[in-house]
Amino acid sequence: MLTLEQQIFKQIEKSENILIVFNADWNGDAVASALALLLFLKKIGKQVEIAADINQADQSKQKDSSLWRFLPSYNNIQTALKNLRKFIVSLDISQATINQIKYTVDGQKLNFIISPEKGWFSPEDISSSSSGFKYDLIFTIDTPDLESLAAIYDNNVEFFYKTTIINLDHQAGNEEYGQINYIDLNVASTAETLFQLLKQREEEILDEDIATCLLTGIISKTKNYKSANLTPRTLLTSSKLIGLGARREEIINQLYRSRPLSVLKSWGKILNQLQTDNDKRLIWSLLEGKDAEALNEEALDPEELVEEIITSIPEAKLILIAVSATDQKSLKVYAYAVKGVSAVEMLKTWQGNGNARSAQALLNLNSEEWQNTVIPIIKEKLDKNFG
Repeated sequence: MLTLEQQIFKQIEKSENILIVFNADWNGDAVASALALLLFLKKIGKQVEIAADINQADQSKQKDSSLWRFLPSYNNIQTALKNLRKFIVSLDISQATINQIKYTVDGQKLNFIISPEKGWFSPEDISSSSSGFKYDLIFTIDTPDLESLAAIYDNNVEFFYKTTIINLDHQAGNEEYGQINYIDLNVASTAETLFQLLKQREEEILDEDIATCLLTGIISKTKNYKSANLTPRTLLTSSKLIGLGARREEIINQLYRSRPLSVLKSWGKILNQLQTDNDKRLIWSLLEGKDAEALNEEALDPEELVEEIITSIPEAKLILIAVSATDQKSLKVYAYAVKGVSAVEMLKTWQGNGNARSAQALLNLNSEEWQNTVIPIIKEKLDKNFG
């Protein structure tokens, strides 16, 4: 009987075109692990592409401003699946020969004009069909459920149900939706799960770029080895990756030493204005005025700051960060949840979008309404969750 690792490499060998997708919240572990897998598959000669949805209003700006853009092959990440399937129009030419083919666009119609040299065509000579899907294997990375892929999944449901999925993760909440589920609950990050898989192949394939991506995933998930889920195994894996050439100093510089002063000031303001309910299950903060403008201009998601808050306040179940628009008439709300709470469900009243871990919503109300209306509704939802 084949081991899980052998099954995965057998599927890789059989596949001609592989797709890697990851969680739409773009957390560092997911992005870095997905890029490591991309580099590995390309190195062994596979055709492979990578994609993830972005749950922000200005997608191009958000991707360009991402913390992870220093990683190798980052610019290869697509934000939508293109040319996933081809529509084929067929013409029976057994009774006629073709002299000329051209096409025109008439409003919403595409017209093919075919001029026969001999004979003629009838409507019965025309047929249509769809080709198979572009990819024959999907890797999902650090993605607890398919809905966490957002539009990548929502717009291509048939593709995900008809294509083999290999699901790589480390989270206990993973729904094990893949045909092969490679999930290690005893590690701190998906990057470690992936390393355990990739090292089953010749370890010399793991070059400096692959090692750098994997180490980035670990450092990001463990907050530079400060999180409570750190294990001796994590430290051993990190040591091995550095031995393989992982550029630790570059990672630290990019993740922890490159924040604009304006953003640091905004984060300080968020922390200074943190509020909580009596049980510390709900934590929230509101950023207004010039501080909000600075954060909006840098287009940085406050997720990293939020994870620091979660680490410092383990009782927290939901963190809300509200950022006021320039006209003070609307708020962009970021919600981050831990196990047992769905962020997108908490923002459902305001048509929030995202997934269980993180979600966003645009609220057409001012700061006073936020405090007097939104916070009580969220508190009530949390009380129903935990009694």
